[in-house]
Amino acid sequence: MAHVHVDVPFVPLNLAVLTVSDTRDFDYDGSGDLLSIRLVEAGHWLGDRRIVADDIYRIRAVVSEWIARDGIHAVLVNGGTGFTPRDTTPEALVPLFDKTIEGFGELFRQISHADIGTSTVQSRAIGGVANRTLMFALPGSPRACATAWDGILASQLDARTRPCNFVAMVRPDAAPCASRQPTTTPVTAEHGEEKQP
Repeated sequence: MAHVHVDVPFVPLNLAVLTVSDTRDFDYDGSGDLLSIRLVEAGHWLGDRRIVADDIYRIRAVVSEWIARDGIHAVLVNGGTGFTPRDTTPEALVPLFDKTIEGFGELFRQISHADIGTSTVQSRAIGGVANRTLMFALPGSPRACATAWDGILASQLDARTRPCNFVAMVRPDAAPCASRQPTTTPVTAEHGEEKQP
């Protein structure tokens, strides 16, 4: 079970929030508002926030700009993760990934199952990393964004979370998790066998 390690300092990240919607604007963007408020309350910085239409190339253009920019550590995209013809957020993001974070979507659906039952299979929430920038695609409802932030992102974007978190991956100055620290095994001079601890 993950826990907060009190001896490790909190490391703030610079996060960008993208709302994917044909109808929302900044006067009516409950999901973007929720994510922006939650991340600032947690001690992070809101580096940028935008709203873009449900269009695969517009989504990809904005996110590509952010992952190419120095100083954006994570991108939170909400909306466009369902199965309608206009839901193209996963298709926009997956080609950008250097690595996929399979566990994010799996855990999101597991947590949300308790709330919405089998309807959770209709969520294509995904995560990945590119150019040392984390990307997470969430459903567009404020409730789903709260589930993702409170149940996964708040702790995984906190350097104090142990046994591991994502912070050192995007902030090299942060203390790495014990499981990611390089280890060296002494070798005996006589036989070249590894010494047992």
